[in-house]
Amino acid sequence: MGNNLRLQDDGFCFVCGKNNPSGLGLVFNNINGKVVSEFTPSKIYQGYKGITHGGIVSTILDEAMIYAAVEDGIWPVTAEITVRFKKPLITGDTVIVEAEVVKRSSRLITARAQLKRKDDGFLIAEAHAKISKRFV
Repeated sequence: MGNNLRLQDDGFCFVCGKNNPSGLGLVFNNINGKVVSEFTPSKIYQGYKGITHGGIVSTILDEAMIYAAVEDGIWPVTAEITVRFKKPLITGDTVIVEAEVVKRSSRLITARAQLKRKDDGFLIAEAHAKISKRFV
């Protein structure tokens, strides 16, 4: 593996893979320069009763920022991520995730993302990430 690892999409990504029957099934669209998707968590993604696990929330935010970087025509990987949880994501509540690139350099892309309830726009969580343009 190591430096010879080649990043490939085989359709089994946990977040967006069309071939993954256990995945989240998110579909990302580019709208006005931002990457956007919608998700309604079921009980199978909960931690405490009725509350979506924070790892799932973090995973969705991470994937959205990666998709924002992919819009630059590269296959990047997350180098660093910071997630701030504002309120619990209740199972059954539909949310919108939005992500965008805020800075580009020769090696890194900085991105941000937000997860909001669809019905009232209430902020559930937000994240910032440094995304590497190459896997080292």
